[in-house]
Amino acid sequence: MTNKTFTGTSSYIATDDMKMAVNAAVTLERPILIKGEPGTGKTQLAIEIASSLGRPLFEWHIKSTTKAQQGLYDYDAVARLRDSQLGDDRVHDIANYIVRGKVWDAFAADEQPVLLIDEIDKADIEFPNDLLQELDRMEFFVYETKELVSARNRPIVIITSNNEKELPDAFLRRCFFHYIKFPDSATMEKIVGVHYPNLKKDLLKEALEAFYKIRDVRGLKKKPSTSELLDWIKLLVAEDIPPEALRSGDSKSAIPPLYGALLKNEQDVHLFEQLVFLDRRTNRQ
Repeated sequence: MTNKTFTGTSSYIATDDMKMAVNAAVTLERPILIKGEPGTGKTQLAIEIASSLGRPLFEWHIKSTTKAQQGLYDYDAVARLRDSQLGDDRVHDIANYIVRGKVWDAFAADEQPVLLIDEIDKADIEFPNDLLQELDRMEFFVYETKELVSARNRPIVIITSNNEKELPDAFLRRCFFHYIKFPDSATMEKIVGVHYPNLKKDLLKEALEAFYKIRDVRGLKKKPSTSELLDWIKLLVAEDIPPEALRSGDSKSAIPPLYGALLKNEQDVHLFEQLVFLDRRTNRQ
């Protein structure tokens, strides 16, 4: 085990609660389950933990078709059949057709690695339960080669979820949980400062006010996230948009310029336009 603790990095603003949660999970030797809105930096957190602690990182990005077994290994029976038809000598050793997964790679690491299991809720409901024993015991059995694979160094396991589906209780009991709250304005200002240290203060102020005003609109199908705010600010700087253009009261447009970086469907654009129109009409009366 490493004696280092996670303190954040120069490129990632980690709250005290987040740092405490990561270090608690490492101490308990349990996976840390990270939830939060899309775009709040869940995946990036694993990358920054590896960077901060100086550890190798193994990333397993989950899709709807991903099976738990694939994280351990795959047996390529098709390749073995093809080689047998071609008379390849490799066919006599079944180990030649065992393809290691990300979990196996992490278990085989020479120093304690960070293992990211990203968006676990995308997979089938049984997916988390299928990994319970392997993550608990830090070992698994390869039936084709009669080999027991054990972790050389227990990985720091980071599991992310967007809450698309509930995870099994048995799985949750084995995890340390942390929910990334959406950053408040002061924290967001620090996050933006990391990416755009030379951003003019008046533009930052107006951009944040416009951003949080959009997020506060009730009924939005997709609230803009941190990553979308950063994209929007990048466009504002590139197009040299003046701060006053972001003030809805002064702008001729009902919605902020380059809004396509923030609002991602026509229903949300229409809803925001309606609310701004009603607000202006009320203020004129």
